Amino acid sequence: MKITGIETIALDIPFSHGGAPYGWGGQEWKILSTLLVRVETDAGIVGYGDAFAYNCRHAVQAVVDRIIAPVAIGHDAGDIAGLSHTLQKAMHLFGRYGVTIFALSGLDIALWDIAGKAAGLPLHRLLGGAARDSVDGYASLFHYRDADIVAEKCRAALDEGFTRIKLHEIAEPEVRAAREAIGSGIPLMVDTNCPWTPAQAREAAHILKSYDLYWLEEPIFPPEDYSALAQLRRESGVPIAAGENACTAFDFRAMFAAGAVDYAQPSVTKVGGVTEFRKVVAQAEASGVTVMPHSPYFGPGFVATLHLMAAQAAEGLVERFYLSPEATLYGDLIEPTNGGFRVPEGPGLGADPDQAVIDRYRVA
Repeated sequence: MKITGIETIALDIPFSHGGAPYGWGGQEWKILSTLLVRVETDAGIVGYGDAFAYNCRHAVQAVVDRIIAPVAIGHDAGDIAGLSHTLQKAMHLFGRYGVTIFALSGLDIALWDIAGKAAGLPLHRLLGGAARDSVDGYASLFHYRDADIVAEKCRAALDEGFTRIKLHEIAEPEVRAAREAIGSGIPLMVDTNCPWTPAQAREAAHILKSYDLYWLEEPIFPPEDYSALAQLRRESGVPIAAGENACTAFDFRAMFAAGAVDYAQPSVTKVGGVTEFRKVVAQAEASGVTVMPHSPYFGPGFVATLHLMAAQAAEGLVERFYLSPEATLYGDLIEPTNGGFRVPEGPGLGADPDQAVIDRYRVA
């Protein structure tokens, strides 16, 4: 079965989050940019992938269209690992982080979707079976920078059935407001998105430790300073999570060797797809690290994450971005029930994205 065509489908879906305007580069973030990668084969089987595209969609799309597609078309669609290796070698000159690996991730997910459809099996069965038929999630709150809004959103998420909350805040008042709103029995995570030097991170961890954090996420810039993360983990006693900015299993190998994290956070749309994610899971198991994937998206990447987490032996949590898109590509398939998500049972990813949503929100 050969790859006969690769098409990129760019979508801009508006969302609301209930907080003050937030963004970067002088632009408010109010659109979920999604880049679908649609792969056709000579057997008539079509697969869909998802390349990370928040605020970088044009660059990622160009890599798929101009660098990846010319190499991949004509290749055996079933040789997923071989094609991943070929493309990583071909693109290494352009960097093994960021948009090149994001683009590769989209293709890889689509090929695993095709493999499952060809076999008539859901992706988790191809990965060794399902240890569970549902996966627990947590509400990953937006960045509000307002203690009152943080408390309000925490209570709303609990009312909707979530039993774990993650903040995207860096100031103590917001963290305190969250802990007071949810009480002492609810796990609370804080994702800071790499704001501090190692010295600043030590000071912040000392302050935030009193709020009984389930984990402190990416507290240090640059994110690949694993020795500094490891030192913070040892000295603070606060569990550390990181990995959404790590690309390929080689980066995670360095992370684990340094003893940098308690929780590893590979993102299937950023790390290199299902192929690299599986390698990270194996390394994490061997290193005594728990996988807690980065998955704040609403396309094939989120669905693929459900399959990956269902198939691994250890239990983990999926991240659900706590905001309201104007539309979603998979409807009820990616909607939470009591804070958890059912694992799809259809072939491949379990369903194709909603064509009506694609038609309405497609921008290229």
